[in-house]
Amino acid sequence: MASEHPPLQTVEVDGVERQFPHGLTMLQALRTLNISVPTLCHDDRLTPVGECWVCAVEVSLPRGLPFSNRPACREPLRDGCSIRSGSASLDAFRRNLLEQLAARVAPEEMERFPDKALHRLLREFGVPARAGLDHPIAIDVSHPHIRVDMNRCIACRRCVRICDDLQGESVWHVFGRGDDLRIDTEGGLPLAKSPCVGCGACVDTCPTAALTDASAWHEPVPTEWTRTTCPYCGVGCKLEVGVAGDRIVATRPVIDAPSNKGHLCVKGRYAHGYVDAADRITVPKVRHDGRWRSTDWAEAITLAADGLRRVAAEHGPDAIGVLGSSRATNEENYLTQKFARVVIGTNNVDCCARVCHTPSAAALKHMLGTGVATNSFDDIEQAKTLLVVGANPLENHPVVGARIRQQAQRGAHLIVIDPRRTGLARIADVHLAPRPGTNVPLLNSLAHVLFAEDLVDRDFLAARVEGVEGLAAFMAPWTPERATQLSGVPADAIRRAARLYALERPAMALHGLGLTEHLQGTQGVMALIDLALLTGNLGRAGSGINPLRGQNNVQGAAVMGCDPGTLTGSVRLVDACQRFEAAWGVALPHKPGLNAVTMIDAAHAGKLKALYVIGYDIFASLANADVTAMALSKLDLVIVQDMFLNETANSFGHVFLPVVSSFEKDGTFMNSERRIQRVRRAVAPRGDSLSDAEVLCRLAGELGFGDQFRHTCAEAVWDEIRAVWPAVAGISYGRSSRHGLQWPCVDEYDPGTAVLHARRFANADKAKLEQVDYRPTTECTSEQYPFLLTTGRTLHHFNVGTMTGRTRQQLLRPTDTLDMHPYDAGQLDLRDDMPVRVESRHGEVVLPLRVSDAVAPGQLFATFHDPARMLNRLTGPVRDTVTSAPEYKVVAVRVRLA
Repeated sequence: MASEHPPLQTVEVDGVERQFPHGLTMLQALRTLNISVPTLCHDDRLTPVGECWVCAVEVSLPRGLPFSNRPACREPLRDGCSIRSGSASLDAFRRNLLEQLAARVAPEEMERFPDKALHRLLREFGVPARAGLDHPIAIDVSHPHIRVDMNRCIACRRCVRICDDLQGESVWHVFGRGDDLRIDTEGGLPLAKSPCVGCGACVDTCPTAALTDASAWHEPVPTEWTRTTCPYCGVGCKLEVGVAGDRIVATRPVIDAPSNKGHLCVKGRYAHGYVDAADRITVPKVRHDGRWRSTDWAEAITLAADGLRRVAAEHGPDAIGVLGSSRATNEENYLTQKFARVVIGTNNVDCCARVCHTPSAAALKHMLGTGVATNSFDDIEQAKTLLVVGANPLENHPVVGARIRQQAQRGAHLIVIDPRRTGLARIADVHLAPRPGTNVPLLNSLAHVLFAEDLVDRDFLAARVEGVEGLAAFMAPWTPERATQLSGVPADAIRRAARLYALERPAMALHGLGLTEHLQGTQGVMALIDLALLTGNLGRAGSGINPLRGQNNVQGAAVMGCDPGTLTGSVRLVDACQRFEAAWGVALPHKPGLNAVTMIDAAHAGKLKALYVIGYDIFASLANADVTAMALSKLDLVIVQDMFLNETANSFGHVFLPVVSSFEKDGTFMNSERRIQRVRRAVAPRGDSLSDAEVLCRLAGELGFGDQFRHTCAEAVWDEIRAVWPAVAGISYGRSSRHGLQWPCVDEYDPGTAVLHARRFANADKAKLEQVDYRPTTECTSEQYPFLLTTGRTLHHFNVGTMTGRTRQQLLRPTDTLDMHPYDAGQLDLRDDMPVRVESRHGEVVLPLRVSDAVAPGQLFATFHDPARMLNRLTGPVRDTVTSAPEYKVVAVRVRLA
């Protein structure tokens, strides 16, 4: 069949005939020729509108007709046309426009914000800024990160459009017309009182000083920019770090980055002040008689090594536990697990993946052969249906959350499974709100509907799935009505959700800790995989099972081998031990190791004597904090490696080893979509702090294993990883330097893998369905404890606040809160901001109350970011039956006025 369009268009550009593919604007075509055209209202992330006309070019349509000015940003390229990109008349036209706009620019602002688009053009055309310093419109400095001065606004509407089209918050609005046109928040609210989420996209796109970073008014202009990867959640946003005087003074998104598409969240853009926080520790410390004293690296390394050597000699190597860091690089986590196995001689090594998505990895590995996300973030824009289970990405993975919301607003169906009425739940086609702890009955009832209404993909099942008849029989009793009795979700909503997921394909499932941090976390993920297999929503673009990983490199930490049962590449010890022994030149331990949670059990029982904790505040993070404290207090040696004296170090540490932030070192992170991305040093290490890799190598050398830890740089470590893990052999530092690559990527010609399981599953041609029966949690309400509490993160903070708690994010969210439905608050005569005492069977905390209809009556929600509150005093000992992940999402409590 003939193509609808010829392959190329012929266009005359500045007197030279050129050829271009179809679908370009004139601006895009000219840029391919490196012809610079000025723009003001244009942003590559937005649909062109051509309002400012600064990008005007002279166009003849078709060639031979008189030339006329047309805005290049919105004008489509046409075969046979002629374009003049520059001329005396165009220069005069553009200069006239700029002279009018110069009245909105003050000379001082030209110097302070040289990269603002209007400021650059005024310099280029030699037009002087001529605005005075009077401000008839009051400057809004209410927001800690964003300064608003609408005296400088040129009404280009870029802020309005980017807030609508990229972030989706619709903070900025256009009011009035003509000379009375103004841009403001709804109701003229100060920005801090508006729905603004502080992403900074409006600042990033604004071509003037109308919207600026608040810090830019007291920080110097950056003198250099370094491209790196965000140190917060598992989205893996690429950003550029602006530095002046060896200090981070600004950050901005990488416009063409695949994971974030030129966007950042409030943390990635603004929460970097912890690098130079006043309480950052930059010299080693040791504790004597209960007090910390500063020392040098020689003494600290010697004391740490002597302590480890003594424990191993007296109690054996398995009396020592090692915890890697989800904030550290892939290279450093590789060295961490190598240190545990080669230097200490134990498989007691783990990381914080244990308490979040290890259930996801276990379920995916068991059923599909690979324990990672099956698809890419780009698949969001290809999905016809999005199923979000136990996740609140608008707050916890904000850039991905914004992409999900935008796809839904473009017409994709959205199903949300969450006890709370989250931001995505409010716009969902179907919101299924199960009682906490009842995910499995709900997911089983969805599978029941697929069988009962013949909504399964028979061709896919026949070709690629086993156990169909057995599962059909198992699911027969799991009617929506039965699920309603257990979960509280209406049966008709269950049927509607099942139909959408099965019929409106491709359907993409994304899930979070609301699915995994349960007694049946692993089984819950298995039940979700069943749904994808039954409907054929695997192995194709826009579909799949995709865990939204919490920390920046939690995926990488686990895959590097910070797991007691697996080596680098998530290969089982029993399958790959000989290969790694050959590579490392030593015999490896074969005894099964302890995970992070069972290490605490062993410490409590007196069997674990020493703990080496890298970048992980285990005391503040683990459930059942009082029991954790008792266990840690019994250890003979606790070595903490971090930037700050965290709660674990403060309460239980003996040796503290200070390390650098990700902005002070090189390496790679692995994001949720399996993308390996570069991390680059932007500033010098603070004080005497070292990278985690340097510390590990020094400690290994002190313990007699220097030959196995002679790594000169991060790239050398990565090349060793490539040698022992064939799935990343094709991902060199050179190839991953720009946008990173997704593994598997087996050689230098492999472009990487965006979608897993396209032809076969990793371990077999066919996947086997799992029959998951329901086992209720032991955390039940009673007359004494009438509420069910679930815990989670909030937009403005990250984990236990180690980083965000030392930034201006504190002004946006000073402490944790307890959310309660208005009905329950009324029954208890409680109001907003009242301090309330929350008591469970395991402990108690005091929190300020926040009355909210996001939670259902009888249910509560609290965040866990403030170590002063120590929310995990409330959470209990219940764990996932397969991986030991704690059940953070269900705890019975009572509430009273403090």
